[in-house]
Amino acid sequence: MKPTFLIGCHLSASGGYTAMAETAVSIGANVFQFFTRNPRGGAAKPIDKADVAAFTSYAAANGIGPILAHAPYTLNAAGAEQRVRDFAEATMEDDLVRLEETPGALYNFHPGSHVGQGAEAGIDLIASMLQRVFAKASSRLGKISTTVLLETMAGKGSEVGRNFEEIRAIIDKSGLPLGVCLDTCHVWDGGYDIAHDLDGVLDTFDRVVGLERLKAIHLNDSMNALGAHKDRHAKIGKGKIGADALAAVINNPRLAALPFYLETPCDLQGYKEEIAFLKGLRK
Repeated sequence: MKPTFLIGCHLSASGGYTAMAETAVSIGANVFQFFTRNPRGGAAKPIDKADVAAFTSYAAANGIGPILAHAPYTLNAAGAEQRVRDFAEATMEDDLVRLEETPGALYNFHPGSHVGQGAEAGIDLIASMLQRVFAKASSRLGKISTTVLLETMAGKGSEVGRNFEEIRAIIDKSGLPLGVCLDTCHVWDGGYDIAHDLDGVLDTFDRVVGLERLKAIHLNDSMNALGAHKDRHAKIGKGKIGADALAAVINNPRLAALPFYLETPCDLQGYKEEIAFLKGLRK
């Protein structure tokens, strides 16, 4: 039996959970991603329990799959300054506590940038912060039902997570049940040729990280050549990866059951068109 094609995009959280779910359905999506707060940081809006209840019922009735909460871009667990690391820690703890209102959600974050401290120091800082966040959130909640995902990065500047080995090092040093979100643009820009050797890339990921840890895909084309380390997303089929290669991603038997989230430079109509296009490519 073929798995359900779980496909959606990034949506604005300004109207709440139910509004996002209704928007997703209106454009043909059955999953969606959103920022937990302003992507540049700041306080999050209070949780509306009535909205959460309405969303839960609506999602069940409309077959909406796992929602993916994205941490703000300013979260940098590997920052050189203590105040930057403190902000990352407090933000993530708050996000995990809030997400407990929607059990089964995924929480994705960019590992961070070591800003000249070196990748090994950055990995140590990220792992230790995650340990503290999990300990504090668990003490408040009793358990954490949200799966925390490390996002694969393009290797721009001093980004940590630029290759599978750095992702695995964070997992190992934290000792936590972390998952991974693979971004097709990022791994392409990072030098992994998913257009011509997808199975080879997945074999490498499985050997280094483990495919059982892969929980979500950011499905994006790239404006850049392979290995450019720049991270500029393109619309599906309009970039250097190409529609044929991304069709292979969504149809690969090792990936087909995962949720796919578009982060392409589109408005809602553009996302609707891309979702319909990808459904046409799904075998």
